[in-house]
Amino acid sequence: MYSNLESVPKAYNEPVLSYKPGSPERAELKAMLKQLKSEEVEIPMIIGGKPVTTGNKVAIHPPHELKHTLGYYHKGDASHVTMAIEAALEARKTWHNMPWEQRAAIFLRVADLISGPYRAKINAATMLAQSKTVFQAEIDAACELADFFRFNVQYMTEIYSQQPDSSKGIWNRLEYRPLEGFVYALTPFNFTSIAGNLPGAPALMGNVVVWKCSNTQVYSAKVIMDIFMEAGLPDGVINLVFVSGPVAGKTVMEHPDFAGFHFTGSTGVFQHIWKTIGSNIARYKSYPRIVGETGGKDFVMVHDSANVDQVVTALVRGAFEFQGQKCSAASRAYIPDTMWDELKEKLVAQVKTIKMGSPEDFTNFMTAVIDEASFDKLSMFIDNAKKDADAEIIVGGGYDKSEGYFIEPTVIQAFDPHYVTMEEELFGPVLTIYVYEADKYEETLDVLDNTSPYGLTGAVFAKDRYAVDLAVKKLVNAAGNFYINDKPTGAVVGQQPFGGARASGTNDKAGSSLNLIRWVSPRTIKETFVPPTDYRYPFMEAE
Repeated sequence: MYSNLESVPKAYNEPVLSYKPGSPERAELKAMLKQLKSEEVEIPMIIGGKPVTTGNKVAIHPPHELKHTLGYYHKGDASHVTMAIEAALEARKTWHNMPWEQRAAIFLRVADLISGPYRAKINAATMLAQSKTVFQAEIDAACELADFFRFNVQYMTEIYSQQPDSSKGIWNRLEYRPLEGFVYALTPFNFTSIAGNLPGAPALMGNVVVWKCSNTQVYSAKVIMDIFMEAGLPDGVINLVFVSGPVAGKTVMEHPDFAGFHFTGSTGVFQHIWKTIGSNIARYKSYPRIVGETGGKDFVMVHDSANVDQVVTALVRGAFEFQGQKCSAASRAYIPDTMWDELKEKLVAQVKTIKMGSPEDFTNFMTAVIDEASFDKLSMFIDNAKKDADAEIIVGGGYDKSEGYFIEPTVIQAFDPHYVTMEEELFGPVLTIYVYEADKYEETLDVLDNTSPYGLTGAVFAKDRYAVDLAVKKLVNAAGNFYINDKPTGAVVGQQPFGGARASGTNDKAGSSLNLIRWVSPRTIKETFVPPTDYRYPFMEAE
């Protein structure tokens, strides 16, 4: 079953294209943006490989250009979730026996389609419907998604090659079976790559999947599904439904064949689903695998030996790229008082240079936040900071939703290390800074560690190696992805496996074999070549 493992093409990270003026990729992408904006598409659900429409159409608007309509998707209900489950279980009859080489070939082809003929389309779709700049779309939708599938194939072979020892006369082996049932993938709006990997990784390991994407990511989810189908993924292996979260969750988690949950999203949703699974545990044929990456309140800890310019750049990029809508985004920083005046001046000056607008204008560094609910939440926190005695907005603080959901890059100085925006995940372009006494570095590390329930990403900036070592040790549980002299965003598949613990999830490390191992149920097989023919052992012989 696991022969020729070494024959798989070696995984590599897809090169990030520059899109500089005059480049062919820039011209191709500009043309694709124009084409997609010139047409309104209808997006059906895909169940059992077939398009499913309902007539209940929901309009899709770019968050940065609300007056424009990209198209409509057909919203489903519980009956469509049931259809998707039935289609998945029907597909499982043949898919779970598909040779691993055939599964590998499908997803390697997916990677080449993403990074080749579909590159402009998946980037343009991500830019238009999720308001990503060209660079943010490129590193996500084109490069990271292709990386996931290429490296996942390599990790699959590494898992399969892990076999037990066999003593003389015996052959021991491990069979890595897919889970018995179906996997439910619930994906977020902010990364097209995550949206593709959450259903794709279990499917690669022989599982069948019901996939519910975010309502604000349907537009690029359609492109992913088109690529899956063009690559030859059999009907019903992955089924894409557009339904409300509670409706999908109830139908899925009451089904006896529910076998696994692959999730990226909010901590509250994840905890609710975990409780629901627990309350239904007696219904299931097996204990479902629960794999989730949730929120973060990601930090940048600065020692007074750090380089100010490097810190400023890390804060601007870490906090404001993709409008801070990354679970890894820098959202709280601890700055020593000895460098605060210089850092504040340079930070404010840099933030004031940030251009914000449509991603179709490649000179913009920021665009709009994803929807009105996010806009309203962020503007509320900004308004509160303007009037609270424990906080002061030092730059930004403006917002406008007349044309799109635009929030200015905003920096708050908190005078209390436990001010609300130092503790609560905002998921937007708001950075909160606490200025600490430089000689209280170690005590501030303790404050940082105990401030947030999350443990996703974090960074320390210091030239002093003792300061770095102290932070690494004191913050051992504060971040699953820890960065030294770098911003806490931008994990690369195959280089920095991603995930955090505490309230940030199960830390099953997307982009590594640790994630894929969760989607198999190993069977140990022992074969004895010459079985014994007498029950008696030598020690039983008479003297």
